[in-house]
Amino acid sequence: MARAATAFVCESCGSRSPKWLGRCPACSAWDSFVEEVERPVPAPGAPARRGGSATPLPEVTVEEGRRLTSGLPEVDRVLGGGLVPGGVTLLGGDPGVGKSTLLLQLFGHASREATALYVSGEESLAQVATRAKRLDVASPGLLLLSETSLEAALAEAARLKPALFAVDSIQTASTEALGSAPGSLSQVRDCAVRLCEFAKTTGTAVVLVGHITKEGTLAGPKALEHVVDTVLYLEGEKYRHLKVLRVQKNRYGATSEIALLEMTSSGLKQVENPSAALLADRPVGQPGSSIGVALQGTRPLLFEIQALTSPSAFGMAKRMSAGLDRNRVQLLTAVLERAARLTLGDRDLFVNVVGGVEVEEPALDLPLCLAVASAYYGKPIPQELAAFGEVGLAGEVRGVGAPLPRAGEAAALGFKRCLLPSSDLKRVGRHSRGISLEPVSTLAEAVETLFG
Repeated sequence: MARAATAFVCESCGSRSPKWLGRCPACSAWDSFVEEVERPVPAPGAPARRGGSATPLPEVTVEEGRRLTSGLPEVDRVLGGGLVPGGVTLLGGDPGVGKSTLLLQLFGHASREATALYVSGEESLAQVATRAKRLDVASPGLLLLSETSLEAALAEAARLKPALFAVDSIQTASTEALGSAPGSLSQVRDCAVRLCEFAKTTGTAVVLVGHITKEGTLAGPKALEHVVDTVLYLEGEKYRHLKVLRVQKNRYGATSEIALLEMTSSGLKQVENPSAALLADRPVGQPGSSIGVALQGTRPLLFEIQALTSPSAFGMAKRMSAGLDRNRVQLLTAVLERAARLTLGDRDLFVNVVGGVEVEEPALDLPLCLAVASAYYGKPIPQELAAFGEVGLAGEVRGVGAPLPRAGEAAALGFKRCLLPSSDLKRVGRHSRGISLEPVSTLAEAVETLFG
């Protein structure tokens, strides 16, 4: 009998090698190569697999399928209106962040109108039922199955024909066609491809749960994101009650949307006013605190940015940030020193976005610089003022998108003044929406306006 051909594959990037390597030459990851059995190559002259015939574009019929709602409007908004029949959604997050809780709540609500099959490979049926009782999920349309074999799960799904099908988690599923261990790159990739084929051929909405490693990537394959239709990440520290559901990829809706959820004893509940929740414990009259308006997808949100400066005890000043890119903070610190004449080379700088939310939009450049300047001078920023704007290397304040919705969100929370780029004010005019719009062209002008 011919020996099955094997290859070594990097679990981090998918690079292949004929022999085991201690360090991956492609991504420099250590001890990441695992052995997997390669699929047999068809013999020369073997009949090729016949595919379908091409269809002219005007003859393709498009059906607008009804979306399956989750019972949480914030989650449905992130998904673009709900789960799409025939779509595959990947829900990722750290262990213990609440992925199984969110999935069970979603399926419990959707199963009131359609059959849902929940396959758990990590927990027994009694454990899942205990969580369902705590979440007050008791729909007879929700069917549970504790199984790790992909073939057995697909056979049960083919018999039941559910509208929703979940696998929790994809790292525990395995197929008999491969001899590698569950959770390996080949197993996860093969199982995901077969589940996608099942979703497209049957019109079933499939949800896959994936764990996140300490490096912040999906355990096993990063390439799994390219296979599925929608990628969701549930973020938040294990011991914090606020969680952020962020969409990384969505073929059926907008990307960069976020939903703020609160973990309670009865499950995850949506936060009706995220901006107010993020500003709930804002200190009054304290220097180093500013309010910025960032656009998350199509929704403006207000974030509190805190900065702290202290004399450096060593020869090299430290720059630490939480919620903002550290390199961006270092860049803006250099701009502040040059444009606003702040001496920060002998001071440690600590920056934090309150709420544990990761924000990457450049519109928070201006409020970040104002928070640092406020901490440096020891003077508080007026409580009724919010700001947004991108800061360039020359110290100029550049325009950002959607200035009117940003100012409207600030006005809705009681802010009376809004610092914004001059180019934005010229573009939209003085439609104040109950808030005073104060344009600035340079960072030095903004610092001078607030701190004299």
